[in-house]
Amino acid sequence: MFKFGKSTGELFTELKKEKNLRDWRTNNREEFVLSLGEYLEKILVDKNLTKQEVIEGSSLNREYAYHIFSGKKKNPSRSKVLALAIAMGLNLDEVQYLLRYAGHGVLYPRNQWDAVIISAIEQKLNVMQTNELLNSLGETDLLA
Repeated sequence: MFKFGKSTGELFTELKKEKNLRDWRTNNREEFVLSLGEYLEKILVDKNLTKQEVIEGSSLNREYAYHIFSGKKKNPSRSKVLALAIAMGLNLDEVQYLLRYAGHGVLYPRNQWDAVIISAIEQKLNVMQTNELLNSLGETDLLA
């Protein structure tokens, strides 16, 4: 999965020592946070996936999902980000990172709904199977 070249700690250390902010920004332009859409595009490339197959696998409205990828929809809900993550086959660490990247809380095993999602990710279930598991345990669907 896409990772930045420098750690946040390294950037902090350099920034605190830097006298010329303009040069620091120029030298580190690859280290700045991408939009969510750009980040998702990098994951697609890294995982050798197409937008179409991920969108179909996510059960999201096609137009809405394309808006997320294009950056027109900047703050999709946590459950929509999870649907995309599951459709991309991300592992739990990758899902947690994507949730933080999208500005959402990570999955928390003390939350019953989150615990089911964690289990589904670990079992490599798709979105439909995840919803079946949620339903069987009396929880709401991923995209309810």
